[in-house]
Amino acid sequence: MSFLASTRAWARRLKRDALTLWFARTDPATPWAAKLLAALVVAYALSPIDLIPDFIPVLGYLDDVLLLPALIWLALRLLPPAVVQASRARAEQWMAEAGARPRSLVGGIVIVLVWLALGTALGVWLMRR
Repeated sequence: MSFLASTRAWARRLKRDALTLWFARTDPATPWAAKLLAALVVAYALSPIDLIPDFIPVLGYLDDVLLLPALIWLALRLLPPAVVQASRARAEQWMAEAGARPRSLVGGIVIVLVWLALGTALGVWLMRR
């Protein structure tokens, strides 16, 4: 398998696993800690806004390449195997039928609020200097 093909397969699995967490977060068999982490990961993964904008060289893609896959992996490890299996099946079905990923308005709002809080904190810090 070529590098490009393996990268595409990895990206498809990542997308599937983000959707898996989307479905797993509402499953009654999911523990509360896993629900919380899954909700945060899904909100970030499906947010139309990145925490670190992609136009920032190197760092902009760091969250997409390292942070997000690591958080998805951790959240999946916290889920019971039966929940992962059922949620993956739903994610595969979603991807086959809808083709597009859902969007998280809440995720976008959270990212905007984080940026506003950081900007405010920086402004206060600079004013006190």
